[in-house]
Amino acid sequence: MKNKWIYWISTGLLSLMMLGSATAYFTSAEVMENFHKMGFQDSFRIELGIAKLLGVIALLVPVVPKMVKEWAYAGFGITFISAAILHVSVGDPTSAVMMPLIALALLVTSRVFSLN
Repeated sequence: MKNKWIYWISTGLLSLMMLGSATAYFTSAEVMENFHKMGFQDSFRIELGIAKLLGVIALLVPVVPKMVKEWAYAGFGITFISAAILHVSVGDPTSAVMMPLIALALLVTSRVFSLN
């Protein structure tokens, strides 16, 4: 029972973070400007936003096949590690570096305690 709670809390928090992030990717002028500042095109920002939404669906919907869930975990992991490295490389504040690392910790917790 305890493991089930840990799984759902970590997965829920991670999903809320990713839904908020994806929403910002589509709606925030500041996020759009930051992507441009780092040399990324709008298509990459939109692709990441869509991927985050699909990843959340894959993790939360029980009937999604286990292999699809594993790909979602892997995709999120690569995204979070890449984001932390990028934030360090452009000299962003520590808070910007910590957010993807916190998300990575939630992701690992979710995976370790996954119900499948």
